[in-house]
Amino acid sequence: MLNEIQNDADERMNKTIAALETNFSKIRAGRAHPSLLEHIQIDYYGSMAPISQVANITVEDAHTLKVSPWEKDMVAVIEKAIITSDLGLNPQTIGQVMRIPLPSLNDERRRELVRVVKDEAEQAKIAIRNIRRDANSDFKELLKEKEVSEDEARKAEDNIQKITNNHISLIEEKLSKKENSLLEI
Repeated sequence: MLNEIQNDADERMNKTIAALETNFSKIRAGRAHPSLLEHIQIDYYGSMAPISQVANITVEDAHTLKVSPWEKDMVAVIEKAIITSDLGLNPQTIGQVMRIPLPSLNDERRRELVRVVKDEAEQAKIAIRNIRRDANSDFKELLKEKEVSEDEARKAEDNIQKITNNHISLIEEKLSKKENSLLEI
């Protein structure tokens, strides 16, 4: 029973780390990467679909993405979705191919992105701590119902704390790497 709670908490913490990595990938460091456009949804014949399901996204060079829609009817739809996204990008369409130049980041924008990254990391830490709190309350509930001894509950809480510390240090490590990549010129 205690192991199930610990495994569940560990699994949920790993999902939090994965979500943080996804959020970090959306924050660009000046280099072109196809994942920058992954969260953009377009209207594909009445249903919303990610841009990667209706077009091929490639890196042309360090500061340019190339989007090649599979259907020529989708060119205008994709272009509009990119322009209206929160990325501040302006695609240049030539026939059926869109080139998206990524503007270089100035120092002020880099510092702003570092603040955003720190906030994302803090939210992930809060989520990790909430998972720990939930697991500890489950342990206390089992102790109250006399399904486990005090020693077992205390040992399980110590294990959850170790798991929490490992995940928090992993977040710190990922934050440090992302900050360094954002501040690189």
